[in-house]
Amino acid sequence: MLALRFSNTFGHPFLGRLVKNALQRWSLPSRLALGLAGGLGLTLLVMATQLEPDPRGFGTHTQFGLMPCTFSEIIGQQFAGIRCPMCGGTTAWAHVVRGEFLKAAQTNLAATLLCAAVVVGSPLAIVMALVGMKTRRWPTLRFALVIASVWSAVAVLDWLRKLV
Repeated sequence: MLALRFSNTFGHPFLGRLVKNALQRWSLPSRLALGLAGGLGLTLLVMATQLEPDPRGFGTHTQFGLMPCTFSEIIGQQFAGIRCPMCGGTTAWAHVVRGEFLKAAQTNLAATLLCAAVVVGSPLAIVMALVGMKTRRWPTLRFALVIASVWSAVAVLDWLRKLV
């Protein structure tokens, strides 16, 4: 109703929609969740800058003192070196933050795409949390499920590519 009044006031339907969209704000819990998600993403990106990509294409996470991949240690030894589907994910992130996109994609395509989403999404989430304004069109649940399905398919296909 308020937007309708603005539309009549400005005499232009576009300006009325613009004002209506500007009046839509995130709730405080949503803003906190956006800020935390964006902060977590930026933290992961900063951590990736501290890593030197392992030349083998996997194992970079051990620089944080983490154990080698259990999947690769147990399954890989029994089945001639099969690596886990996300093997090389941390290495791919370490390549992305250095601008080595081809090496990152060759290491783990799904992790490279995830890192690219975090590079774009984290600052956006933080800005939306600080400003409190919603974007003009927020993705629907269906859109999110399609993106998650495509990403999962890329992860499986990339893993199968490495097995052959």
